[in-house]
Amino acid sequence: MIDIKKVRSDFPALDQKVNGKDLIYFDNAASTLKAKPVIEALDQHYQKDTANVHRGLHFLSEKGTRQFEETRECVHKFLGSESSREIIFTKGTTESINLVAQCYGEAFLEKGDEILLSTLEHHSNIVPWQIAAEKKGAVIKEIPINKKGEILLEEYKKLLSSKTKIVSVTHTSNALGTINPIEEMIPMAHNVGAKFMVDAAQAVAHKPLDVKKLNCDFLAFSSHKIFGPTGVGVLYGKEEILNKMPPYQGGGEMIDRVTFKKTTFNDLPFKFEAGTPHIAGVIALKSAINYVQEIGLENISAYEEELLNYATEKIKNIEGLKIIGTSDKKASVISFVLEGIHPQDIGTILDKQGIAIRTGHHCTQPLMDFFNISGTARASFCFYNTKQEIDEFINGLHKVKEFF
Repeated sequence: MIDIKKVRSDFPALDQKVNGKDLIYFDNAASTLKAKPVIEALDQHYQKDTANVHRGLHFLSEKGTRQFEETRECVHKFLGSESSREIIFTKGTTESINLVAQCYGEAFLEKGDEILLSTLEHHSNIVPWQIAAEKKGAVIKEIPINKKGEILLEEYKKLLSSKTKIVSVTHTSNALGTINPIEEMIPMAHNVGAKFMVDAAQAVAHKPLDVKKLNCDFLAFSSHKIFGPTGVGVLYGKEEILNKMPPYQGGGEMIDRVTFKKTTFNDLPFKFEAGTPHIAGVIALKSAINYVQEIGLENISAYEEELLNYATEKIKNIEGLKIIGTSDKKASVISFVLEGIHPQDIGTILDKQGIAIRTGHHCTQPLMDFFNISGTARASFCFYNTKQEIDEFINGLHKVKEFF
């Protein structure tokens, strides 16, 4: 289903040595490597096509504008939104969530209203809501999880009330790999009149997403999680809600007319896109999405599940190792601790063997507190990884144990 040799040849970063060893890149949950078509799209813009968008009448500006808006159309179709007007470009998932927290909060939150977030959330899906809640006098309530790292749906149901204004939950946990039952959670929120935001940063490169089928009100993801450039993000929002939200920042393309007495704002999506954007990055995002679609997200998902199952069976046999996050529905992430060995030491020794993993709290300190640990070592797999690399990773973990 996946031509692994061809796929690996498409990612130049894999063709290098680290500390004298072939690079094994298992830090895909933090950021994905970039395929040649993405690199070529960036190179083309900066070498030949540099110009600002939406404002110029000359050839390069019009070409850049066309390509920029072609990416918006591509994302619209990729997510299955009602209209390309519902697709807003940001700097990343973090800015997308901040935009919603600030702008939705300004328009709709009042004192005593409640915001529901789960224990699994990344700091970027906690802190913006804390800022909005403090500003408006709203209250944040935590959706609890079990020891497998799964949301407790019955407890979630109990938290929902007429006071709930918005629920913001990750589709897939970056720290544990847990895939949350958002298909069930969204209608439950709507039943009490609440809006629902999906943090899809960890899902976008691994699972098909359809915002109309989900019926979510907002969804955010980052380009760099789907093999695209850093500094580019996407916010999907239902047009009816976005139209009622005030703009996030002022200046540039988001204006209609400016006078010193009053400024009027542009239509969607430009109302939320102030200033010169990351033009090359947005254009290259289309190449990244096209690349993923050519391989097929269903094929990617099946292959990565195969890698996850293979790695899980291998790693479970290492004495003193405990997997943190054992949900039955998981993305290709294994987060673990080794008895008596600090996660940072695990990462350092593996790096000497050319193996890149992530260590620490993964920007999920409340989740680490729940498990009563300071952090984990995390290996995250992608469709350009192989079982042979997993075998090397397992050998590396044995060397970590031998060292200590």
